[in-house]
Amino acid sequence: MLRRLHPEQPDSFAFTPANLAWAEAQITKYPEGRQASAIIPLLWRAQEQEGWLTRPAIETVADMLGMAYIRALEVASFYFMFQLQPVGSVAHIQICGTLSCMICGAEDLVAVCKEKIAAKPHELSADGKLSWEEVECLGSCANAPMAQIGKDYYEDLTAARLGEIMDELVAGKVPVPGPQNGRYAAEPLKGLTSLTEHESGKTQYNASVQLATDIGDSVKRIDGTEVPLVTPWTKDA
Repeated sequence: MLRRLHPEQPDSFAFTPANLAWAEAQITKYPEGRQASAIIPLLWRAQEQEGWLTRPAIETVADMLGMAYIRALEVASFYFMFQLQPVGSVAHIQICGTLSCMICGAEDLVAVCKEKIAAKPHELSADGKLSWEEVECLGSCANAPMAQIGKDYYEDLTAARLGEIMDELVAGKVPVPGPQNGRYAAEPLKGLTSLTEHESGKTQYNASVQLATDIGDSVKRIDGTEVPLVTPWTKDA
């Protein structure tokens, strides 16, 4: 599929101070002359900050890494995880449409997106708050059907529950990610049949969901202040 930059672009881009510190730290992972190896994490952080990857952001990252703009653009346009067009101001919803999810009702989830957001993927909702697309396998097949919203997985979805999640997001709420049918993680629906001793002492949510709720970054634009900057690969870490 041919991927192009969106015709409407902002005039400029700048990392937040905390994100700039993070980006500069990532560059130090690589030997002198190999800074271009940091292209993907820096582009990803730019997208996490803005929601999508703009031309000024791509060029800013290229300048930081001493790369020709076309080389940075090649990376941004090759990987589908990079959004080259504006996304919803609140959330971009990615519906998994691969085998397990398709069998378990992904088409119903897509229908909800078409009804409540926009008829076509990568289009904004009328209020500009939501956007959607169908993606390939997100690796949560045991909890199908599922969607990735922001940084987290929403699993064991029904069409009705996805519609409720959209309404909550538009209202400024952040629905708790993870299984939406009462499951703790990916155990059998009727509960564990082995290793039952590991049920004791667990946190309220499974580890992934617990971390998401503790940090509070599920659908948040990342400004770099969410967690402390650590650089264990440097001597002064």
